[in-house]
Amino acid sequence: MQHGIYSYPATSRIVYGTDFAQALTRELDQVGARRVYVIASGTLERDTDVIRRAREALGGRFAGTCAKIGAHTPRLDVVAAANAARAAQADLLLGVGGGSVTDAAKMVAICLGNGITDPTELDHYRVTVRADGSTLRPSYKPPSVASVIVPTTLSAGEFSALAGCTDTLRGVKESYYHAQAAPRTVILDPAVTLHTPQWLWLSTGIRAVDHAVEDLCSVNSKPLSDGTSFHALRLLGRGLRAVNTDPKDLPARLDCQLGSWMSIIGSSAGVEKGASHGIGHVLGGTAGVPHGYTSCVMLPHVLRFNHPVNAERQKLVSEALGRPGEPAADVVAALIAELSLPRTLRDVGVSADLLDRIAEESMRDRWIHTNPRKIDGAATVRQLLDAAW
Repeated sequence: MQHGIYSYPATSRIVYGTDFAQALTRELDQVGARRVYVIASGTLERDTDVIRRAREALGGRFAGTCAKIGAHTPRLDVVAAANAARAAQADLLLGVGGGSVTDAAKMVAICLGNGITDPTELDHYRVTVRADGSTLRPSYKPPSVASVIVPTTLSAGEFSALAGCTDTLRGVKESYYHAQAAPRTVILDPAVTLHTPQWLWLSTGIRAVDHAVEDLCSVNSKPLSDGTSFHALRLLGRGLRAVNTDPKDLPARLDCQLGSWMSIIGSSAGVEKGASHGIGHVLGGTAGVPHGYTSCVMLPHVLRFNHPVNAERQKLVSEALGRPGEPAADVVAALIAELSLPRTLRDVGVSADLLDRIAEESMRDRWIHTNPRKIDGAATVRQLLDAAW
């Protein structure tokens, strides 16, 4: 008989299919914010009218902008943004952009709640993975400022309290967690995503596919996330194909956004992910691979590796993606190929001399240790990397 606990995330509202500026005005009135600090994609700030529209919606409540968050959320950028938001006396954070911006908003909120003013202070707050795979999450004060996120990609970090942040001096992407770091409100406006480069939209869509696949195939899958993950794959499978054919198809873009949301429900339930996520974190922080691309490269190989121990669960993946009876690894690989996304480590610029280091660093990621098929050490990770080479 199944048993377990599901904890709802701290997010209060998800607004979907609505113009973001109108939704933002309503949200600000509801929470009573008076000084809103904007953390934005640099490209949106420079090349589109999106951030200008956000400032207009904020009116006299606008308190400043940071549009200098690097890929994989460098902690130097995070602390600089936190110091600026503190000086601006911000009482709400507005994040507009992709996964790095979303993680930055959560990290800035943690910094503000704990008086962090220097990047080295973050060493005391990061999640640590022990040699046996168990994790240590330090206790610290909750964020003192809430956030509202308008995402422009499909990575789904906006629905989670977990944030990734990279120590660029050591070349390591680390995790930070506080239950109250989850954004207060998420606004899904497909029109805003028209500015997102096609490769980024589609590849982060595969990242969302990765969330759903590894939750369905998890060592501790849960009833609610089974349902949402299955439907996420249906929405993402048809939505990504439709946007690939017609990038201006707003209903298909909304399908992708809703699929992204549903793909991450398992995280709130404590559903453990596997090696595609574990290796992907290191490919991002150590090798600089965009996190959507990490899933494109690794997920089919991880599925093949895991097939001997979870073949029945993998059948659900194939069914949800519309090709029942076929191997899930082949179905996922075919979708990636159909979207013209990279499929090898060579395609994404990972040099052979980094593979041993990536394998070693991966063993420090908690989700390597919860992969459905046991990974005994770095040599096994290296086998997966060689398969993806």
